[in-house]
Amino acid sequence: FMSNLSCIFCKIIKGTIPSLKILETEKALAFLDIGPLSHGHCLVIPKFHCEKLHELPPEEMAEIGPIIVKVARALGVTNYNILQNNGALAHQVVQHVHFHIIPKTESEGLDIGWSPIKVSTEEMTKQLD
Repeated sequence: FMSNLSCIFCKIIKGTIPSLKILETEKALAFLDIGPLSHGHCLVIPKFHCEKLHELPPEEMAEIGPIIVKVARALGVTNYNILQNNGALAHQVVQHVHFHIIPKTESEGLDIGWSPIKVSTEEMTKQLD
């Protein structure tokens, strides 16, 4: 796999930093988050190092979706968020593509503020071009 020597997730993949592994395949790893927002909060990461999702080759992404589904089922929760951030402005802290699976209860989980902006149909249509 492609790795970055200074990346904490690459170190977890190599085993130089311990983790509580949930599932590991040839191309991906799922493990518990050490700063959880809720019980069961975990991460799914590709073993291929890149910072943002659009940089990840399709063959390295192929196992991620099925693993997210398998881990979400194994957690046994029916309310949860899948979160994936790209770049500092989007709140990405670790510069390695990763997906959070965050179980949601009345008292635990991700809090989201949703502030829709005004966009005309014409502006939206231009985005499709």
